[in-house]
Amino acid sequence: MQYLTALILAAFAGYAGAWYFGMLEGNFALLLFLATVVTGLYWLAERFYFLPQRLKAAQALEEQAVQRRADLNKMGIAQVDGDIAEAKHRLIMQPWWLDWTAGLFPVILVVFLLRSFLFEPFKIPSGSMIPTLLVGDLILVNKFTYGVRLPVINQKITDGNPPQRGDVMVFRYPPKPSLDYIKRVVGVPGDEVAYLNKRLTINGKPVPTTALPEYFDEDAMRYFPQFEEALSDKPHRLLNDPARPAMIAGADDFPFRQNCRYSVEGVVCKVPQGHYFMMGDNRDNSLDSRYWGFVPDRNIVGKAFFVWMNFGNLKRIGSFN
Repeated sequence: MQYLTALILAAFAGYAGAWYFGMLEGNFALLLFLATVVTGLYWLAERFYFLPQRLKAAQALEEQAVQRRADLNKMGIAQVDGDIAEAKHRLIMQPWWLDWTAGLFPVILVVFLLRSFLFEPFKIPSGSMIPTLLVGDLILVNKFTYGVRLPVINQKITDGNPPQRGDVMVFRYPPKPSLDYIKRVVGVPGDEVAYLNKRLTINGKPVPTTALPEYFDEDAMRYFPQFEEALSDKPHRLLNDPARPAMIAGADDFPFRQNCRYSVEGVVCKVPQGHYFMMGDNRDNSLDSRYWGFVPDRNIVGKAFFVWMNFGNLKRIGSFN
């Protein structure tokens, strides 16, 4: 078993290493699921086979020691050298290959359940959500608000609450579902979303917008016009770059593209049933639904709600809108 275990552990390490160095496209949910299954099988084998076998061997050793003392006493030898306590301890002790499998199962199981059904950590990789979320923010994603989903296959098993306009949502990037994206829900099923001349309109009604003091982007070393926008009475901040044109250049050919009309002023889209229209708060620096289309319900991961760490700025810790 130790050679088989070494091979399994080497396979896990090789997969993780190849993923880290970009040699293959990894799937952490699948990796965690497989780790839970494999260590769970070892845990069951340890509990119901390997441990009883070791305890049986230790009991046999103790019985042999008792019999030996009895035989020596009959021969008039009262003093017996040797202590079987250490030998029993060595027999009962888990071998290394069970320490690294069955021993890790409870921890891996807890992580798997928490990440799959309650909260998943996510790192902000780009500036598309500035000023709400900054590059390097470590956030928590609620996995049950929009309905509980089975891990790996992402199949919904409870309904939950539907996403609302203004929610910050993590989802599987439609053109490449192995990637997770984070944007703000702007349009829900049935909405007509218009983003023309850098003004957002939902179902013919302009979204209320208030000018705020300019925002200084430390990475770009520039000031940008900043606004407060209220989607469904949920105010949030956004940036607009006056140097960027309103026209949406380079939009992909995506499902339901016929629902969208592009012009030099921007885009107007009718959100199909079971889909959502997403936009970044950094409006002129966000690759979002304006370019690659709608997010289907099956791609939803969860609702982002809390920054739990930013190693470069501890003041970032807290909830956000």
